[in-house]
This record gives sequence, C-alpha cells and structure tokens, in this order.
Amino acid sequence: MTRTSPPPPAATPAGRFGIRRNLLRPDDSEAADRVTYVELFFDLIFVFALTQLSRYLYENQSWEGALESAMLVLALWWLWVYTTWVTNWLDPAKLPVRGVVLGLSLVGFVVSVSIYESFGDRGIVFALAYTVLQLGRTAFMLLAVARHDPELRRTFVRILAWLALSSVFWIVGALLPLPYRLPLWLLALAIEYLSAGVGFRVPGLGASGVDQWDLSGPHIAERSALFVIIALGESLLVTGFAFVDKESSAESILGMLLAFGASVAMWWLYFDHSERAGAKAIAAAAEPGRIARLAYTYVHAVIIAGIVLTSVADKEVLSHPHADMTLSTAVVLVGGPLLYVAGMLLFRLVVARELLVSYLVGIGALLLAFAAAFALTPLQLGAVTTGVLVIVAGWETVVRVRAGTDDKKAG
Repeated sequence: MTRTSPPPPAATPAGRFGIRRNLLRPDDSEAADRVTYVELFFDLIFVFALTQLSRYLYENQSWEGALESAMLVLALWWLWVYTTWVTNWLDPAKLPVRGVVLGLSLVGFVVSVSIYESFGDRGIVFALAYTVLQLGRTAFMLLAVARHDPELRRTFVRILAWLALSSVFWIVGALLPLPYRLPLWLLALAIEYLSAGVGFRVPGLGASGVDQWDLSGPHIAERSALFVIIALGESLLVTGFAFVDKESSAESILGMLLAFGASVAMWWLYFDHSERAGAKAIAAAAEPGRIARLAYTYVHAVIIAGIVLTSVADKEVLSHPHADMTLSTAVVLVGGPLLYVAGMLLFRLVVARELLVSYLVGIGALLLAFAAAFALTPLQLGAVTTGVLVIVAGWETVVRVRAGTDDKKAG
C-alpha cells in the first residue's frame, strides 16, 4: 500500500454540507489499491466507444475528419481518466459509490452510442451526456469529500468551476450550426486539459497542490494498464469484423496476421517492462500526483490514440490491400505505430528518466517508411510498420535480458 495519508482533518460540525458517511478508500488496507469489479464494468462501455471511433475515422479520412476523431479520442479519454481519479479516492465497495459508478456507466453508454453521430444528428445527445457525466461525477465527489477532506473539497470546487465553463462550449457547440461545432468543442476540450495543467487554478481560490495529492499509485497504474488492454482488444475486434466480412484470400489472411502481430508488439512494448517500470516509479514517488498527472493522464492519451489509429490502419489493409497509396492511407498506416512508440518513449522518459535508443530508432524507421509509402501498397506498408513494432519490442527485451533484469526484477 503506497497511499500517503495527510494528518486527519479536524472534527466536522454535524450539520455541515456534504455526505455524512465517509466514502473514501481506507488508507491502511489492501482496499486502498484494489481495482474493483464495478470499475471494470465501467470500462466495458469504452470498448464500444472505441470501435465507433475507429469506424468514424475510417469513414472520414480527411484532415477535418482526423481532427474530429482526435478530439473525440481525447474527450473519451478525459471522461475515463477523470472517473479513474475519483475512484482512486472513493471506495467502490461502498454502496453509494458503486451506485454512482453504475449510473455513470449508463451515461457513458449514451456517450458511446452517440459518438459516431456526434458531428451529425446526435451532437446534442453526445454533448449533454458528456457534460452530465463530467459535472455529475464531480458534484458527487464534492459531496462525498466535503465533510472528510477539506483539501480535496477545495480541489473539486475548482474542478467543478472549470468543467462548468467547458460545458457551456460543449452545449452551445451542439446547438449552433455544424460549422461552429468543431471549433467550440475543441475550445471546450482545451479548457479541460489546460485546467489540470495549471492545477485547476481559479481566481480567488488559487490552485490545487496536485503534486501533494493523496492517492494510490498502484491503483492508477493498474487502471491505466487495463485501459490499454481494452484498447488493444478493440483493435482486434475491428480487425476481426473486417476479416469476417471478406472472402478468405492470401491477402486477407496476411492482413489479419499483420494486425495480430502489431497488437502483440504493442502489448509487448507496454507490458514486458514499461508497465512495471511505471507502477514501481509511481509507488516510490514522493509526489505521485505529478507522475499520475503527466505520465498516466497526458502521455497515456497519446498511447491510446496510437492504438485507435492502428486499428483503423489494420482495417484499411484488410479492405484495400493493393490499392494505390493515398496521403490519408499513408498517414493512417504510419501514424498509429508512430504515435504509440512516441507515447511509450515519453512514458519511459517521465517515469524512469530513460531515453531509449530502441524507441528513437523505431520512430526514425517509421518516418522513413512514410517517406517511402507511395512506392508501396497498403499491405506492403502495413508489413513494414508491423515489422518496425516487432523489432522495437524485441530490441528492448534483448537489452533487458542481457542486462540481467529477469521477469521478477523487470521494472
């Protein structure tokens, strides 16, 4: 157990604002770090959401479509990561918290089913569900901690103020004509991402001491790793559905194998060593909030975006293995692995202060592959990018084993 507890707050008057029962996780037990089943249930709604994001990007391969898809990926990730931070503090084993998480799951499901048409007829549904989830979860957290942790109470007052501001732009963007939607939603998302970066600073209330937040590092690390697994599972779902819709041929079988190989390589890059390196770093950190905010909030958004874009690339290879290469196809095929490797490079740099040569070489190789893309077919370029991922994953493992770091000591 790695949660560092502050001195207990002074006794609170009985009539004070907030929920009387203490819903915070216990500090000195296994429950402080445990990932609960209701949290995993909440994660399930994002499997469908990610498949819809992949579908949207596949069918809107333009610069505008790419920007819309990137915004939706970041919005979805922000919903998930905020909820993860809340369940890091609150104990989902307690019935009020469990009930709220299930309620958030329902609202999140509405987000998932409307995300594909968010820039169409369901824009207002998406915006309302998104803001209800953000504001409702934050309001409940404020009620839950008001009597029991004054510092967290002040923090979530600030967070609620920032989210209330961004919600205006989400709703107005959905109500105005379509050309205004993307700019206003990008502004709303920028407000939310900026807020965490400045410690949720509010005039008159100051900023939160995020670096001193009392949280469970192992819980944050495990939850993030599980979301990576979910994203990889989504990529296999997209590939599987694309494969079964086609007649079996040498090209489709090879495309499926390349997609599987890319997923294995991405899994290997994250879980052979990096996941444990991150978990160990955040558990040992004097300021776990800093690592949680940078490595597990911002950097992981890049990693997840890389997985989603790679799933689109896999479908493109299966659907058009020998088509003429276009700029959008080249960007999709190279961009997914490039984002993923770059995200892993940043992750290791933040948690372990390591600038890995294997990742740098992988990024260079992918850039060269993009330069040569128009001399290749999608199937050939997919084989190259998968090969780069496999080489980078294998390279790091060979270096680790030669250095004498076995599985038990990894990380």
